Amino acid sequence: MEKITIEMPLVSQCDAKECGYNVANNCHAKAITIGDFVNPGCDTYFNEKIHNKETKRVAGVGACKIDACKFNSDFECIADNIAIGMNKKNVNCLTFTIDTEV
Repeated sequence: MEKITIEMPLVSQCDAKECGYNVANNCHAKAITIGDFVNPGCDTYFNEKIHNKETKRVAGVGACKIDACKFNSDFECIADNIAIGMNKKNVNCLTFTIDTEV
């Protein structure tokens, strides 16, 4: 299998304990996607009782569809790292910050 190596911001913390990729408050997906063009939700989140077995891998942010975020550059996240957690009843990127220059 061919593999690629790319630089992307890390998911430094995830408080969505019900997510299938979450083990001990860490995301172990290969990469996550943020947003639905309006809300900074974690599109990769899914509620699952069985959790990912791959616990050595740390997730990165593969794409961000929230153009209004100050950390978004051409639909890619440029923050050093992000945190995922609950915002009311939604699993969101807690690093999301509105770009006041847009």
